[in-house]
Amino acid sequence: MTTTIVYVELLDEGVRVWRPAEAEELGGGRYRLIATPDYDDSTESWKFVPGTVVRCEQVDLGSGPVPVAVESIPS
Repeated sequence: MTTTIVYVELLDEGVRVWRPAEAEELGGGRYRLIATPDYDDSTESWKFVPGTVVRCEQVDLGSGPVPVAVESIPS
């Protein structure tokens, strides 16, 4: 399994915040999000929860383009 870091938007933060998350590369621009060791859905509300297959786009978050999860897709 090949993994990479993708960014997932956190909800209910008051400002836009992206969380780096490990993801399994599935090919074709698809990734399956993997829970971080400290993932706790009572303290962070991810736009896409771990286990979700997402499509990513390259977005500049301030230090250059990074893969950002933009939509969930059927696995």
